[in-house]
Amino acid sequence: MMRLFRLWRLGRQDLRLLWFALRHRNRPVWLLPAAAALVIYALEPLNFTVPLLGVVDDFILLPLALHWLVKFLPAQIRAEGSF
Repeated sequence: MMRLFRLWRLGRQDLRLLWFALRHRNRPVWLLPAAAALVIYALEPLNFTVPLLGVVDDFILLPLALHWLVKFLPAQIRAEGSF
């Protein structure tokens, strides 16, 4: 259970960094479509039709996908956006 809380704490930092990177003037070209795909993935209808898979998806896979996306940001943006 503690790992799940650590994952969400890391997800909160990653979300802030992603928000900063989306507003950065030197953001990569692929970032906006990738962030849009992540939002669509978070709101997909499968979450509502199969509740157990939706819980696993929202609490485990979504923060991991967010962390993976932030990991591929350029080092300059990650350094400027770290809080």
